[in-house]
Amino acid sequence: MNDVTRIDYTGTGLSEDEVAATPWVQAKRWVDDAVERSGAQADVPEPHALSVATVDQNGLPNVRTVLMRFFDERGPGFLTNTLSTKGAELADNRGIAASLTWPSMFRAIRFRGQSVLLDRNEVSDYFGSRPWGSRISAWASQQSQPVASRAELETAYERYAARWPDRGQSDDVPVPDFWGGYRITCTEVEFWGGRTNRLHDRLVFTRVREGSLDDASAWSLSRRQP
Repeated sequence: MNDVTRIDYTGTGLSEDEVAATPWVQAKRWVDDAVERSGAQADVPEPHALSVATVDQNGLPNVRTVLMRFFDERGPGFLTNTLSTKGAELADNRGIAASLTWPSMFRAIRFRGQSVLLDRNEVSDYFGSRPWGSRISAWASQQSQPVASRAELETAYERYAARWPDRGQSDDVPVPDFWGGYRITCTEVEFWGGRTNRLHDRLVFTRVREGSLDDASAWSLSRRQP
């Protein structure tokens, strides 16, 4: 490969003296920083963009980007069509990996663990908070399935829009049975901080017992080489 562009990372990294006592507190700090940067400096356009990796029945990995819509001491969560490719793969193999990456901040968080279906009440509450058009799209799109044209997709949208017109209410559009989400029950959480000369920091919390992301006794901290 010719004319390689090289950028030296100028992040401040993350040291053992700075890292929080639990992966939850450290992750929340970095997520909050990214959200602040999305407005203050506008160089993190989508702070909750979460890359999610699953594995198909042949052992081949798939990765795609979703939005992290839930995040608390239980782990990060996202919404999707559960009949999609990711939903089918998670039904067959609950193993999952995901990452939040903020290039302009020279930071990333990596989560590994098992997927758990979100509680139906959480799904319904979130669905009702979505814009009306997004709720219609959830019905119109048979996510991951082939479609002949853009026009076919837009026709499906108009059909459902006519069925459930926008009345400005959270229950204008019913929640599809196939629309749900997943939370990642983490076994490992890694914090990556970019530094100069490619000597990056990688601090990893590894689960050693049952407990939430905010239970310090459930985690062991170690450093890995970059």
